Amino acid sequence: MSPPSLPLALLALLACFSPAASLTVAVTGATGNVGRAAVQRLVADGDCARILLRHEVSSGSAVPPAADADSSAVASYLVGLPGVEAVRGDINDPASLRDLLVGCDAVIAAHGARRTRKLSDFWRDPTHDPAHAKNVNYEGMKSLLAAAAGSGTCKRVVRITGKGETPWSFFAILLNGLGGMAKAWNYEGECLMRACSVDYTIVRPGVMSARAELPPSSLALADNGGDLKVTPIPPGAIADLCVDCLRTPNAARATLTAMRSAEPGAGSGSWGQLLAGVRPDRRAFRSDLLEAHQTAVRVGGTALALAGLALASAAALAVKAALSAVLPAVLAWPLPARLAAAGGLLAVGLLK
Repeated sequence: MSPPSLPLALLALLACFSPAASLTVAVTGATGNVGRAAVQRLVADGDCARILLRHEVSSGSAVPPAADADSSAVASYLVGLPGVEAVRGDINDPASLRDLLVGCDAVIAAHGARRTRKLSDFWRDPTHDPAHAKNVNYEGMKSLLAAAAGSGTCKRVVRITGKGETPWSFFAILLNGLGGMAKAWNYEGECLMRACSVDYTIVRPGVMSARAELPPSSLALADNGGDLKVTPIPPGAIADLCVDCLRTPNAARATLTAMRSAEPGAGSGSWGQLLAGVRPDRRAFRSDLLEAHQTAVRVGGTALALAGLALASAAALAVKAALSAVLPAVLAWPLPARLAAAGGLLAVGLLK
């Protein structure tokens, strides 16, 4: 007679805490706040990390970089850690991504577009810029997923994104408008992952901030792309979640929303406990939202421009009214008094 089967949640919990063979994990965006924390966690766990770097690093530094250190300083430190190998390349270079994933068991995709909208975008196609969100968050993910599928060894892709299913929300319009449709192209990258043969885990974090505090027992997680109250959360906590997902079988093909609990102490003390209860995605995610994102930015941008013009007009009328009230009185002053007032204003301007 076969032994009784253990509940799925118990199996997942055992997987999280049981000793396991070391992994070789590729990391993109390794010099960012989440990426560097993920590499450090992998090293601490005895795993190997292969990091994608755009520039050569001469030698490793034993001094941990400051939180605001530039990417070169972070890269120099990371390559000096045991078990870390650097691969020269770029998210826009498919060949370098194939090199990165050779022999890797998984990849943590922590890269993201940082390009902001430029004035020239109004008369030039901004997507020709390699740093544009379409190229980084969408085309880059397409190349990374193809490299993972062709590697023969990569079994999981963990990607940090953000909620992109509400194109008409104020923050979506703001981020898309200022960031070259970064939120929209992030969601399009999610759609690619759900259609890929390689297992994925999508992590949608709260507002990541190095200054965010994380009280004990304050982690919150929702699967199936569920909603949680948006809260600040440290990048290191999201990095830990990404690494924990690698050894959690039931987190495969799952979209996870990760936050700090709305009330301090009202959540869990570890991601492992929360991951034990997650399940793969069970609903259909819309795949037709790009046009809605674009329309929302056009309409929202027009509305904001009109509001700005209205405020500017109101301010101009207020200034005109104030001058109309003050100017006749000033003109009635004797000439010496007017000259003294003008000299005083000029002196104040020069002092500034």
